[in-house]
Amino acid sequence: MISADQLDEMLAGLPLEARAALLSEAVQQLARNKIADYRPYAKQREFHALGKTMRERLLRAGNQNGKSFCVGSEASYHLTGKYPDWWEGRRWDRPTVVWASGETAEATRDNPQRVLLGMPKETGTGAIPADCLGDYGMASGTADLYDYIKVKHFTNGVFDGWSVVRFKYYAQGRRKWQGPPVDFVWFDEEPPEDIYDEGLARTIATGGMAAMSFTPLQGMSTVVLRFLGEDRTPDRADVNMTIEDAEHISPEERARIIASFPAHEREARAKGIPTLGSGRIFPIEEEAIKVEPFQIPDHFAQINGLDFGWDHPAAAARIVWDRDADIIYVTHCHRAREQTPILFAPAVKAWGEWIPVAWPHDGLQHDKGSGEQLAKQYRDAGLNMLEDKATHPPADGEPEGSGGNGVEAGLMEMLDRMQTGRLKVFSNLNQLFEEIRLYHRKDGKIVKLMDDIISAVRYAIMMKRFAITKPRPKNNGRRTTGNWRSV
Repeated sequence: MISADQLDEMLAGLPLEARAALLSEAVQQLARNKIADYRPYAKQREFHALGKTMRERLLRAGNQNGKSFCVGSEASYHLTGKYPDWWEGRRWDRPTVVWASGETAEATRDNPQRVLLGMPKETGTGAIPADCLGDYGMASGTADLYDYIKVKHFTNGVFDGWSVVRFKYYAQGRRKWQGPPVDFVWFDEEPPEDIYDEGLARTIATGGMAAMSFTPLQGMSTVVLRFLGEDRTPDRADVNMTIEDAEHISPEERARIIASFPAHEREARAKGIPTLGSGRIFPIEEEAIKVEPFQIPDHFAQINGLDFGWDHPAAAARIVWDRDADIIYVTHCHRAREQTPILFAPAVKAWGEWIPVAWPHDGLQHDKGSGEQLAKQYRDAGLNMLEDKATHPPADGEPEGSGGNGVEAGLMEMLDRMQTGRLKVFSNLNQLFEEIRLYHRKDGKIVKLMDDIISAVRYAIMMKRFAITKPRPKNNGRRTTGNWRSV
């Protein structure tokens, strides 16, 4: 079996008739072993790698972004044992049992079965190589739908038995999902919660795993919240793949595809953002706030924001402020879970040890272990923490610190700046864009989930009056400083 790259080399220099014959043969080979030419995009590769440590994974992506072929390719690797050289995910050194599923019988045939086996009447042109396919049984009641098919499995290149892939669908109901142990369950499109639970239960005895690939048109459902909400556990992973991550689509084609979607579904279908409707706190098109990174001019003032965390991540953000145009740029962000100040601080210090850091009121709390205030611990770790907690600017004639620290006021300033072009975000800050996409209200109240970097940005903007320009060396080697106060 030759790859597309090898084919290009072989065609070079051949006579026209020989090229045509070789090309025809190669096309047939590629059709019978499509997976040989699979080269995952960065997000797809990230999803595969997470399988080594995560029991449950969600590939949350837009339409036609490559999500189904990504998970189908992984299912093929587990069924055949033919893992590619670049593979960093989990491996099985024995035959496996895989369930591949969709919403209805027809949807299962037209999506996961098509990805794995090919179109009806063209079995062997999907992700599972044709020469690995064995005995099969057809499902009743739906034309061309397989019930199961056996697949040759190899360990270290040696055939060691038959794997089995079965095709299931949610409309069968929960009872039809009860059965023997399974190694890998693939849910193509979002399943009902009871179906997901039953499928996941099949993997307990084998130490197996579940993978989902869907566009979240049902919004923040109970299944989605398992991966994005407070029910998220250390063995659940969410990978968000947008149309920008689909490298096979040109920028012009992306724009055409996005414009073809209904406006109210555009972000879900293009970027995998759960449909939140009027509940979104920042209902703004990302392109309106996104800018390419640039060299920061010396006259721009700078300040960092810090949001403390342990069980939920700690986060920091760096903003620079063009005071002449009153435009704020978010240039850096950092988020990490269960890191002490001494581990977290270096990433922020790398942005500039001289940059002052705004922090919230819980920085005044004392750590139960050391008895020291959180703010002081970060200062001791090398951050230039401001003396006082973050507050809004005081009214004229009022003392510093009297402006309060209301969350709504801070968010409204951020939204106002976004809508008027006065808050921009560097395009490479994917973690911040993910939070912006999901930040929403429920029953009128802010859902305090996935908002760590947003909070850090908010604190920095609240305290922008203490932002300073980069110090300049004096003739005697000392640096000048701006107007800020440290703890």
